[in-house]
Formats: sequence, C-alpha cells, structure tokens
Amino acid sequence: MSMLPTAVSDGQAMIVLVTAGSAENAEAIARALVSERLAACVNVLSGLRSIYQWQGDVKSDAEWMLVIKTERSRFEAVEARVRSLHAYELPEVIAIDVVKGSAPYLDWLLGAVSASG
Repeated sequence: MSMLPTAVSDGQAMIVLVTAGSAENAEAIARALVSERLAACVNVLSGLRSIYQWQGDVKSDAEWMLVIKTERSRFEAVEARVRSLHAYELPEVIAIDVVKGSAPYLDWLLGAVSASG
C-alpha cells in the first residue's frame, strides 16, 4: 500500500476556525486573507447551525465556518484582519496547530503565506 510522505510541521502550519453570520461576510474575510497572503486557502462551509450562550440567553443561528490554513507566525495578523472585517462584536477565532500532514501540501501552504513568496 502506497502512502504519501508525511511531515511534522514543527508547529508552523496552523488551522484557524472562524464563524460568520452571512455568506457575504465569510467570503469577504476569506478573499482578504488569501489575497493578502495571510492564508494559503480558506474553506467556507455552509449549512451550520450554532447554538450558544450570549448575553444571558441561549441563541440559535445559521452560520458559515471558515477553515483558514496559515502559518503560526501569521496568527496575530490573521486575527486582526478577521476582527477588522467581521460583522460580529466578538468573532470566534480559534487556532489549532497542524501536527502532521502531507509534506508537499504543507510545503505549498507555508510557501503561499511566506513573506518572500
């Protein structure tokens, strides 16, 4: 059985999760992050229903999830850009380190967000 080579990313590659309240806001954030080289790729997933506590009430809303592929050193810039474009008072911005992945894909990801790229 043939497998693609895997690489440990040494904590460099990161996934950032952000929810948005509209398709338009989600796409605007995604396009800005990619065009400004803060993200290599952003997946925009629709069909979410979020149930959460907000200001003492239980809320239920349709949302769009952004799965942002970036580099750990870019997290602060990604967060700042998301906050500047986001329609929410308190946007969700949660980072998850990539522990392993396909070496060629991680090379592409890190190259796509590199300052010299």
